[in-house]
Amino acid sequence: MAKYLAQIIVMGAQVVGRAFARALQQEYAASQAAARARGSAGMQSAATSSISGMNLQEAQQILNVTKLTPEEIEKNYEHLFKVNDKSVGGSFYLQSKVVRAKERLDEELSIQSEEKPPSQQKTET
Repeated sequence: MAKYLAQIIVMGAQVVGRAFARALQQEYAASQAAARARGSAGMQSAATSSISGMNLQEAQQILNVTKLTPEEIEKNYEHLFKVNDKSVGGSFYLQSKVVRAKERLDEELSIQSEEKPPSQQKTET
């Protein structure tokens, strides 16, 4: 009886192990495909996030912007920077977060402008 029970346990462990290995391979393949799909802009954006210490979504939340337009970013930045000025009772920490968020969004705008073909850049300026 113990022999059969041990065989069942071993076979079950093998089945679970194979299923886990197959799932791991599929996840790795999907991850590689997603990385290729993001392209160089995604890599630049990810590199910028790791350097600045702030991801794009966090920067957008801090400055309360949904679309990356220089006018909206600048308007919200100016307002939040003035409101959080230490001389009017604001927080230096929050003011520095606002500055870092603007830097991150400006970097993202420059990455996006590098992506666009030259014909699109001429029509927008």
